[in-house]
Amino acid sequence: MTPAAPPYKEPFRTAVLGTVFGDRTAVVHRLHPGDRLILVPDPEEAEIPAVWVHAAGGDVLGHLSLQIAVWMAPWMLAGGRAGAVVEKVHPDEVESWQRLIIRVELHD
Repeated sequence: MTPAAPPYKEPFRTAVLGTVFGDRTAVVHRLHPGDRLILVPDPEEAEIPAVWVHAAGGDVLGHLSLQIAVWMAPWMLAGGRAGAVVEKVHPDEVESWQRLIIRVELHD
C-alpha cells in the first residue's frame, strides 16, 4: 500500500514531549545537536496514535505532539518513512515540553 502524501514536504522542527518520565531525562542529557533519532509509530490498534522518539541505541526519549501523530502515525504505518535529528537540547531549567527540539525529515 502506498502512503498518502504527508502534509509537509520540507523538514520541520518540533519539541519532544514526555522527556521527564522514567529515566528519559538522563537519555536527553546524553544527546548532542546532529544526533540521529528513530521515530516509531504506535500500532494500528492504538486508540490514540502516538509517534515515539528513540535515541540511536533504542532508549525512549518521549513522543511527538498529538497534532503531529494524528497524521504521521497512519502515514508511517502505510509505508511512509521518517527520521529525526537533534536540533537543540536545552538545560533542565527550561520547561520539559521545550527541552528537546528535533528536526523531522519525511521521505517518499
